[in-house]
Amino acid sequence: MSRVGRNPIPVPAGIKVKVDGNMFIAEGPKGTVSEQVLDCVEVKIADGEVRVSRSSDGRNERARHGLMRALLSNAVVGVSAGFTRELEINGVGYRAEVKGSEVHFALGYSHPVVYPIPDGIQIEVDKNNKISVSGADKQRVGQVAAEIRSLRKPEPYKGKGIKYVEETIRRKVGKAGAGS
Repeated sequence: MSRVGRNPIPVPAGIKVKVDGNMFIAEGPKGTVSEQVLDCVEVKIADGEVRVSRSSDGRNERARHGLMRALLSNAVVGVSAGFTRELEINGVGYRAEVKGSEVHFALGYSHPVVYPIPDGIQIEVDKNNKISVSGADKQRVGQVAAEIRSLRKPEPYKGKGIKYVEETIRRKVGKAGAGS
């Protein structure tokens, strides 16, 4: 059984946290992240740490207790250190370029694909084929990375497309060829 919810969340120096009604707000050098606090848990801030406690011992309350603690911890880590997802573009002629508040992709389609950069997210392109998505909100960083990947998912024969750096593509064997 997990004991995640019982662990306190340390608040680093320079990070401001507060509970305003049912909203938890964390502010730091990387930005501001707010998270809605669930009804079945209570959040207390004292002595440079955040503690989450639950109202009862039911199955749903125990599950939401750990969830709420993890979400609040991600908010504190996000405003202090931030989160980053790395993507890689594979394929001849496939590339990306940041122009203002948009990313322009050449992905083998008959037209360029333009992706607008959302607020609170930074996207950097290195050597035309390495994409770095970073920001303070872990969920938004992951969502933007998933949306960029979905523009051209990697195919299993040559591996062309956009993939996460740590992702491995299961390759398939092509045709056997005109044979014997």
